[in-house]
Amino acid sequence: MTWLRSSVVLLIFLTLITGVAYPLLATGLSELMFPYQAQGSMVEQDGQVVGSELIGQPFTKDIYFQGRPSATVGTPYNTSSSGGSNLSASNPILADEIKYRVEQLRKFNRQPDIPVPVDLVTASGSGLDPHISPAAANFQAQRVADARHLPVKVIKQLIRNNTETPPSEFLGEPVINVLKLNLALDNLQKKQQ
Repeated sequence: MTWLRSSVVLLIFLTLITGVAYPLLATGLSELMFPYQAQGSMVEQDGQVVGSELIGQPFTKDIYFQGRPSATVGTPYNTSSSGGSNLSASNPILADEIKYRVEQLRKFNRQPDIPVPVDLVTASGSGLDPHISPAAANFQAQRVADARHLPVKVIKQLIRNNTETPPSEFLGEPVINVLKLNLALDNLQKKQQ
């Protein structure tokens, strides 16, 4: 019977350490050392929270850049069910989805002959990726410029200004946060009015 008592005591002790003390310590330290990130990296504009730097959002209007497609269940960019589609590259369903997305993007962006960047037609592993490549942004630049009645060179400069480049090629590719880029577009439009 002593083994049962020892097992129960050990279970309670480890539960308190790993289930209570460690999460409280980790949460407290992150709140203290990285408050912006610990609160979800929320982006505010005019005193209102408009999104997070870490989670993509669906932008459907032609005046905005669009992000990667979301593979989450229910609604796009649903944080409670993040995950990829889990369809293999050889799956005909995935091939049909990509073909459909390519057709839709070419129509929406009025770019019938230019290759569509892969990140605009494939979801990320989480289905929540808030970033696109500079190529994906440039693919959409003419549409956004036309919809906002701005020169395309202004839009392309905004893309360059919002491109995040890693300190080394080995640490990743340049990316653009779609929410930040769209907010920069709105701010540019406000300044011009």
